[in-house]
Amino acid sequence: MIAFSRKATQHLEDLWRYYEEYERLEALRNLTAAMADAIAKIERNPGAGLAAPRPYPSLAKPGRAWVKAGRYWVMYRTTKPPVITGIFYDAADIPDRL
Repeated sequence: MIAFSRKATQHLEDLWRYYEEYERLEALRNLTAAMADAIAKIERNPGAGLAAPRPYPSLAKPGRAWVKAGRYWVMYRTTKPPVITGIFYDAADIPDRL
């Protein structure tokens, strides 16, 4: 099981609340599926994550990796066990949200 940092939990809750507010049920299903996919990818091979999202190579930092799941970028610490530290919609301006 992968833990979520407080900030990642807040990102997830904010996305969830937004989709609920606008009754975007398909977006809620997609978010749920994307998170399940991200968790599975990280659990299967924590070292396989990317250094940074492809559009933002400047976000690469030691001890941090990224996976793409659905329409989301998921950031995590490569500690043992890994910890998810951020969830971003792929069209978001990620550097301004970190």
